[in-house]
Amino acid sequence: HQMRAVTLTDTGNLLGAMEFSSYAKDAGIQPIIGSLLSVTRPDEPEGPGQRPAPDQLVLLVQNEAGYRNLMKLSSKAFLETEPGLTPQVSITALAEHAEGLLALTGGVAGEVGRHLLENRPEAARLSLDRLRGIFAGRLYVELQRHGLAQENQIEEGLVELAYATDLPLIATNDVYFSDEGMFAAHDALLCIAQGSYV
Repeated sequence: HQMRAVTLTDTGNLLGAMEFSSYAKDAGIQPIIGSLLSVTRPDEPEGPGQRPAPDQLVLLVQNEAGYRNLMKLSSKAFLETEPGLTPQVSITALAEHAEGLLALTGGVAGEVGRHLLENRPEAARLSLDRLRGIFAGRLYVELQRHGLAQENQIEEGLVELAYATDLPLIATNDVYFSDEGMFAAHDALLCIAQGSYV
């Protein structure tokens, strides 16, 4: 598709980073490594019981320090999350390992998007300000258009927040394979992961 750079963001890990980087480099494409991490909700109640799903945040490697920090965050998510929960990191861990990382707000599944979906624009602004403090000069407000009602519902709020806070907007797509011919293979992979049938 004549792209000069391509980003790969594995969900919660960096398993595809090495193979992707080597393939992209051989094709003359700048590889950008990243991960879609789950972040524990800062307002989550302490103690046992059913917890809400964590928020999502896309982190992209900016330099070697960022790559090392992303490896640390990914490892922390798997090693320090209680069994049975989605591997996730805390806001505190993000702040401790933010150097060299660019952050995208996570669209509908991010904390900012969640607050906008809940019609809580003040909470969305506070979340955005917290992320801006952690990723100073390296935070982007993420827009996605997959034809989902929730994306349409929050897009105007995201754009308004970006302009109000002087943060750049970035458009992303949640892509899982490069062309329609890979659908069957991807579906089989998901079935293996979920223990279900094609």
